[in-house]
Amino acid sequence: MRLLSRVADRLYWTGRYMERVEGIARLTQAYTHLVMDIPQGSELGWDILVKILDAEPLFEARYKTYSEQNVLHFLIADEKNPGSILQSVTAARSNVRTTRDVLPQEVWEQVNELYLYTLEFAEKSVGRRNRHRFLDKIQARCQAISGHNMSTMCRDDAYRFMSLGHLLERADMTTRIIDVGAGALMDTERHNVSMDPLIWGALLQGLSAMSTYRRKIGPLPEAAPVVNFLFNEATLPRSLKFCLNGIRSELGQLKRHNDALRHVERARRRLARFDTKSTRWETLHPFIDRIQIDLSKLSDCISETWFLPTER
Repeated sequence: MRLLSRVADRLYWTGRYMERVEGIARLTQAYTHLVMDIPQGSELGWDILVKILDAEPLFEARYKTYSEQNVLHFLIADEKNPGSILQSVTAARSNVRTTRDVLPQEVWEQVNELYLYTLEFAEKSVGRRNRHRFLDKIQARCQAISGHNMSTMCRDDAYRFMSLGHLLERADMTTRIIDVGAGALMDTERHNVSMDPLIWGALLQGLSAMSTYRRKIGPLPEAAPVVNFLFNEATLPRSLKFCLNGIRSELGQLKRHNDALRHVERARRRLARFDTKSTRWETLHPFIDRIQIDLSKLSDCISETWFLPTER
């Protein structure tokens, strides 16, 4: 199946936006639970959620303080934040609406229902009273859409570009969460280090990895095992290794893939060389920065290879 470049572009960004919506919902819910579970004074502050998304300049231009209400409104319902749940769902709907010819009919219906639900309840769900129900439903609807795609779509180029978007967004979110979360734990002196397992556990929950970690590693989340698990566990769908392997597999089935594959292989080699078992913030942070650069270059390469019009 051959796709027009603009259709491939919209499918790729549909994958990214849908993964972003689910990721933000899951992360926000995990952190809200953490704040309610740990003693006052041990929390990391609500600004950590904005830092994970690298959105401090945009947030600070619109809000005066990093209060719970401001941060949650920014992440859930802010129409001027392109990375909020509301705006990401809106962007995904726009992309699906213009690519309905290459998607199962039910996908448009499900994404449109997600949009209408988000439009109605996002603003009402910033407060704690309705937040958990809203975030639960957002995650469930995103998973239903993803599951429908996996069970009904032919493994053609349309599916591959959506998968590339999903996997690249997952890899990006995983590295961001480890970078900011681990930095907050490793790079500061805190008074109550006994809370560290709870915080590492919340980090795992934000990536849907807690139960798998307990089954494969052990009941107590600790720094080096958690970081190693989220980077190198090849069977974990949100690990960096799983995402890079998946991206390589999808790219290998597309034409003109050589340049993009070089970027993936560079990131895979970098990950293979990095010793996550002796985690120190002085080495972890620069490593994640380089991985982020690799992912950014890969995204640019995908756009230049398949989406931008070529000169004739």
